Amino acid sequence: MSETAHDRPLRRMQGEVAGAAASIGRAATATGRAAAHAVRHPQAVMDRVRHLPQTLPLVRQAVTPILTGRVGDWRGEYAYTLGEQAFVYGFPYIYNARLRHQWVTRPRDPATVPYAAVNHFWHAQRLLDASYRDGGCPNNDTLYSTAWVDLTDEPVILSHPDMGDRYFAFELMGITSDNFDYIGQRTTGSGAGHFAIVGPEWGGKLPDGVRRVATAPSPWILILGRTLVDGVGDVPAVQALQARYRLTPLSSFERAGRAGRAGRRGKGGEGADLATLPARRDVLVPVDVEQDPLGPWKTLNAMLAENPPPAHHRILLRQFAEVGIGPGLDVAAQPPVVKRSLIRAAAVGGSMLKQQMLGGEWAQVVNGWRYPPPEMGRFGDDFLKRAADQSLAGITANDPDEAVYLLNYDDAEGNKLSDGHYELRFAPGALPPVDAFWSLSAYDEDMNLIPNPADRYSVGDRTPGLTMDPDGGLTLHLQPTSPDVGREANWLPTPDSGTWFVILRMYRPHREVVDATWECPPLDRVGGRGEWTEVE
Repeated sequence: MSETAHDRPLRRMQGEVAGAAASIGRAATATGRAAAHAVRHPQAVMDRVRHLPQTLPLVRQAVTPILTGRVGDWRGEYAYTLGEQAFVYGFPYIYNARLRHQWVTRPRDPATVPYAAVNHFWHAQRLLDASYRDGGCPNNDTLYSTAWVDLTDEPVILSHPDMGDRYFAFELMGITSDNFDYIGQRTTGSGAGHFAIVGPEWGGKLPDGVRRVATAPSPWILILGRTLVDGVGDVPAVQALQARYRLTPLSSFERAGRAGRAGRRGKGGEGADLATLPARRDVLVPVDVEQDPLGPWKTLNAMLAENPPPAHHRILLRQFAEVGIGPGLDVAAQPPVVKRSLIRAAAVGGSMLKQQMLGGEWAQVVNGWRYPPPEMGRFGDDFLKRAADQSLAGITANDPDEAVYLLNYDDAEGNKLSDGHYELRFAPGALPPVDAFWSLSAYDEDMNLIPNPADRYSVGDRTPGLTMDPDGGLTLHLQPTSPDVGREANWLPTPDSGTWFVILRMYRPHREVVDATWECPPLDRVGGRGEWTEVE
């Protein structure tokens, strides 16, 4: 995923955001279970419904029509069905409103969690390790750079220095979680440059020397940058590059250009400092569902007004408007029965999206590895996958041409990965085919890196000292303790107990990875269950 959820060190935040209806999530789960149980055991459920306390009105409302075959108020049921669809459609807007507000206005741990003003970069200060316990399956390969960018009034220019042969990418995401372009090694090259990110309504002219990327689909966008780090010792070099990344509104960029030209003619200084732009933090405040159960819908309506949907969604928005959902509409003005149904729809919708995401139906499974579909990162009008497998799963997702993340929870026999010794062997000439790099990391059930005394959190093509097999293949050892002397570089530590999973990341993968015709080998258990062996 694109960072798939599987790559972002943000699980705590995702828990808050994905629960746009967090305070009623438990009721949502109860609703889903009750509805299913009602179909299988109608009389038993009827008896229970008669005794349900008034504190569970959502469960009562969901189950009664199933049991009786009658609808008490058609407006409520109609609002509920429209609300379910509207929640799926609008989830990325709700999610990103909360995410933007937190990253722009609420500092938590600026070394590892984004915090920056609008149109300013935040840069991670260190590689993440097992001391980071917020989940999200962080990688151990890159330093992140993120920014929330407002293109409402004018374009913003992204500038970077010459990056040499180092992998880097700036993923450009619209407010719906879909990518619309990249700036980086694969797409625009490694040389220094200035790149204009232009909003949907702007029609002006750009300065010479500024390259325009694809037009953003929304006035607000998110930039997710990644810069490759070759170990802890390489962090200062990457930080020096990050310090030269710039985001500059077009008007400031043009003023700086004029000042620079004047300075070269001997009429002034060296031009404006593009890094000292105003620190603006006035972003839309999402309505807290703890204070207002209609909060998700009020937030959605405000976000739709701020980021108008595409014209071809007009017919869908007309239907949502019948229950008060749409750009700038007042959902609180709806009749009480409609408002109750929308509260229920948001609760059930959040649970539904989570189940869809965890079900893995988005993936093609090969030898236990989940391969993403080619539409990943740009699901567009596939609103369910856009919401669940892209937004909820990880804010956004990389285009497969940029990066493919393969997840695996099972060994070659279909058993969950747990205590023991496993091997992943790539045959001669069959290493992951990439133009940038690949790495393998293991995670515990909480989606955190696994603590280990060696402080090893990934193994891949950049790992120093990898030992090849006599035939030219490569065997990686996944086990709790180090293998024999001479094989330590091939070791990925795993837990002594409990289940865990792995992610194989491939950046700039070859076409056979994207098409899933390159088959990653399965994970083979060595020795009996509950045992591990040392490499001979």
